[in-house]
Amino acid sequence: MTDGWRLLFVPSRVRQLAFDFGASIVVPAVVAAPLLLGVLLGAVISGSSLAWGVLWVFLALTVVGMILLIVAVVCVTVSTTVRWVEFRPRGTPAQVVIARFLRSSTMAMADLQRVVVIERLSLGQRQSIKVMLHTRDETVECEPATFAPLSRVDAQALTSWLTEQLAPAQVAVERRTDVKRDFVRPDEWWTPSHTAELWRVPIGEVDGIAARRRVESHGYTPRASAMYSPGTSVTVYDPGRAYEVAEELRAERAARQAAGGTAAPGPDEDDATDSR
Repeated sequence: MTDGWRLLFVPSRVRQLAFDFGASIVVPAVVAAPLLLGVLLGAVISGSSLAWGVLWVFLALTVVGMILLIVAVVCVTVSTTVRWVEFRPRGTPAQVVIARFLRSSTMAMADLQRVVVIERLSLGQRQSIKVMLHTRDETVECEPATFAPLSRVDAQALTSWLTEQLAPAQVAVERRTDVKRDFVRPDEWWTPSHTAELWRVPIGEVDGIAARRRVESHGYTPRASAMYSPGTSVTVYDPGRAYEVAEELRAERAARQAAGGTAAPGPDEDDATDSR
């Protein structure tokens, strides 16, 4: 911008409101659809006026629920969503302008205590990213819309850019990563073959590495095997810790190659180093 640098979280107010409006309609409709279909089927089969009356009552309640949800979502969006944040002027920012849907506010840069870039990951894949502005009086949460270009910006690159822009004002900028760990066991836990592929090791080495690296495992008998092969059991591994181990092994291999190794170390070498 002419006056300063702007972080754009919601490029279009109309598009954001349309997205929220659509979600407010779809959610109640999906929740109510099975019940409405059941009541409709009962009314058609029975032909009872009471059944038809119940159907109309459910339809009315669904419509009322949609209206209330639309109003609530729009009110929350308009009152809390941050459209953009601007640091003015360029070079030596002295002001922070925070624009919401219907209003904007300006504060002195001295009131901004720190900025935190939060990236939420699940198995190494980004789920969301947001910027938290911690001021003297409040914490402002800025999360880009799904369609906003900022939602695809690398978290480290954003942190570095903010650090560079806010360094003259001596505002601390930090990056934080929130990793999903509440995976449903055993449905979302990893099989040995999946784990071996991620770790880039033979499948026979997975148990040993998991034990040495403290990856929680779970043994169970699948439902199909419980009927036809009662003695068959399957071991699965905690995805959260398994992914961390994959990063550790990758870093160790990269460090060895950088030190002059001609080939990536095998799993035994990795874990021997770890045990030392």
